[in-house]
Amino acid sequence: MQERLLTLPKNYSFFLFGARGVGKSTLIRKAFDQQEAFWIDLLDASVEDRYLKNPALLLQEVRALPETTRYVVIDEIQKVPKLLDAVHSLIESTQKYFILTGSSARKLKHGGANLLAGRAFIRHLYPFTFTELKEQFNLDQALAVGMLPKVWSFKTKEEQWDFLEAYTYTYLKEEIWAEHLIRKLEPFRKFLEVAAQGNGKIINYTNIARDCGVDDKTVRTYFSILEDTWAGFTLESYQHSFRKRLAKKPKFYFFDVGVARTLARTHRIELTPQTFAYGDYFEQFVITECYKLCQYFHPDYRLSFFRAKDDLEVDLVIERPGKPLIFIEIKSTAQVDEGAIATLKKIQPEFPGAQFWCISNDPIKKVFGDGLVQALHWQEALLSLAFREETL
Repeated sequence: MQERLLTLPKNYSFFLFGARGVGKSTLIRKAFDQQEAFWIDLLDASVEDRYLKNPALLLQEVRALPETTRYVVIDEIQKVPKLLDAVHSLIESTQKYFILTGSSARKLKHGGANLLAGRAFIRHLYPFTFTELKEQFNLDQALAVGMLPKVWSFKTKEEQWDFLEAYTYTYLKEEIWAEHLIRKLEPFRKFLEVAAQGNGKIINYTNIARDCGVDDKTVRTYFSILEDTWAGFTLESYQHSFRKRLAKKPKFYFFDVGVARTLARTHRIELTPQTFAYGDYFEQFVITECYKLCQYFHPDYRLSFFRAKDDLEVDLVIERPGKPLIFIEIKSTAQVDEGAIATLKKIQPEFPGAQFWCISNDPIKKVFGDGLVQALHWQEALLSLAFREETL
């Protein structure tokens, strides 16, 4: 099993959130002695039904556990949110630690669930990062089929494609439809395809609503569902004023390149370098890697994009409390030249003291404009972001 970057607490209860298939259960089984754990799998329909009928059953079972059972693992806690009241009581009255996994926050956030008020830490797990795969990592494969752990266990493209198709179907069936997050499945299915085709672009709610046959409000709800199930995240437009930032339309990125390509029905089409499609998915890959690494190492960082009045656009802005802004242009090219950093040079006078990076496939580090703009290979840039902050 690949070593994961996320470290789990051993002496405190915690929630572990993340999309289906990112490896939450696998990580827990590796991190904790299973002889010390009492495991409740709410994906098992009979187990779910038992606790739905009688949430207080958890109180009786946990209080009957021996002292050697230190951990109680409840997998997919959002399926029976009322169990959290029992968990709250047991944290106060026993010496057990609770490990609560979830792939959807919607029922917990919108159903008034007891989130334990600081009695449990919150952790998030994401698909593999390139650093976790180490020597197994291959950029072409990452752009083609994404970074979900299971994908990397298959040896052939056909197996990988079949898995991704099954994964997106399972997401629709079990995460969305079975949880009653939507009233009609077909408009949401169409929305997923349209949203995936516009992955990484500024959201046009009106156009998407027209394409899906729903209203703008429903489209906003659909995007909210994607975020609540950790299927993606939004990047707001960078503004000095927080109020102005909220007024601007955001971009949306699916959490995984392979899932985005599958939903857009392009996953079986080979990606070719120096094409628009290759550049778009390379950009998504770099941004999702930045997102994951910042969540793991610097959760106080804020990611956004920059768009000027004259339509100049910078792919990524990293806001770091107490440190200079970083403006990042992402290029899939293997050779960065003056043209690749033109936008960064134009906006530089507006942000004195900020840092300006061009991240690409170019293996040679370069400096432009008297050191104002750095051109970095994407691996070097991301490793700096994750592990060597003093070099930023």
